[in-house]
Amino acid sequence: MAESDLGHLYLMPVLRDSRGMNRVVLLVLLVLAACAGEPRQAQRAKPVDSAQCFRQLDRIKGVRYRRVPDKVAGPSCGLKNAVELIDIGVPVRGIGPVSCPVAAGLARGSTAVREAADDHLDSLVTGIDSMGSYACRPRNGMAGGAMSEHARANAVDISAFRLADGRRITVKGDWDGKDRKARRFLRDLHKQGCAQFNMVLGPEANAQHRDHFHFDMGGWKDCE
Repeated sequence: MAESDLGHLYLMPVLRDSRGMNRVVLLVLLVLAACAGEPRQAQRAKPVDSAQCFRQLDRIKGVRYRRVPDKVAGPSCGLKNAVELIDIGVPVRGIGPVSCPVAAGLARGSTAVREAADDHLDSLVTGIDSMGSYACRPRNGMAGGAMSEHARANAVDISAFRLADGRRITVKGDWDGKDRKARRFLRDLHKQGCAQFNMVLGPEANAQHRDHFHFDMGGWKDCE
């Protein structure tokens, strides 16, 4: 609602009796509510216990990893309880160290990737392309902004999926591409990711994520 529209509300006749006044107030509130709509708000995520995370990671079938030494790379950057993933059932190219919660999410999500490819694309997934995980930078690379979860290796960006039949399904080219099955495949993975990670951002979140899925295990839960 524009400010000029709100001005007309002040010109509404005010009834002198209390019942009339209540009706005016109620009408104003209803109009304002209609203009505001339903705000979308992220919710706080439950903190993850590191020891419990590693126990869960060890129980996921087929997962192999190597612990990475902790390091501090500035007031808001560094690695703590991070791992290098060796095998999660599907090779992941371009990925660096990730936090234990992100590793567990990727390991569980790899099953969903294989099932989605079988359901929608009639092919096997032979590889996943990542745009990286650990990077000491602010969100969306904007100087002066809050630090990204990437600064703590608590996020991973996924851009494409390679198939046994030679196809490469990309977020940038196939999210709104001509192939209906590829579109369904990517949307299925986006939805599945929301069940494994706290924050999921894709092409419909903003322009910065038009070419990849951002998955992180930060302190807020949202799925866009």
